[in-house]
Amino acid sequence: MARIGEVRAPAKPNSPQQEARVQRILRAAARQGAGNGLERVQMQEVAKESGVAIATLYRYFPSKMHLFTAVMQAQIDRIQAYASPPACGDDPVEAVTRLLLEATRQMLGSPLLAHAMMVSNNAAIHATEAEAGQTSASFTQLLLDTAGREKPGDRDIQLARLVEQAWYGVLTAALNQRTPHEQVVDDLRVTCQLLLADWSTT
Repeated sequence: MARIGEVRAPAKPNSPQQEARVQRILRAAARQGAGNGLERVQMQEVAKESGVAIATLYRYFPSKMHLFTAVMQAQIDRIQAYASPPACGDDPVEAVTRLLLEATRQMLGSPLLAHAMMVSNNAAIHATEAEAGQTSASFTQLLLDTAGREKPGDRDIQLARLVEQAWYGVLTAALNQRTPHEQVVDDLRVTCQLLLADWSTT
């Protein structure tokens, strides 16, 4: 079995047909991850469900780490699709808090898939994979957009990154069943209030 460092870089889709194929793979992986958990997901079964050859699956996703890191990026993209800057009179800190609570609700609604995505993303970070950096950068940008920080400075980016890291920790504790739901909500509210006080308009 190849070590992570020996796995080749994943290919990128370069046509609508290839992109559609990749999306089918990601949907199949998400369903199987939600039902089986990371360890029990078989790449052959993902290929079968998505209607592609196993060689095609490995071309785009050389390992389960790559596959579920991409699933996590797709989930961030879906959240970003309905997220919007705060409306007039809406406090940016409250807008970010609502976003994190909704993201947490979605993740905890499918704990096996959430665990698969987070473990894979952590492994990708350890292996210095570009995909892990992309998911982190995307989530940081999502927080900035939600807060309406159109021209963020270095301090804004740092604060958004710290909020992301705190959210990750709260979510990990919740997935490990160490934190009740009410505590998760309160922890996220306090995190945003303390770290993003400079963004508040109230």
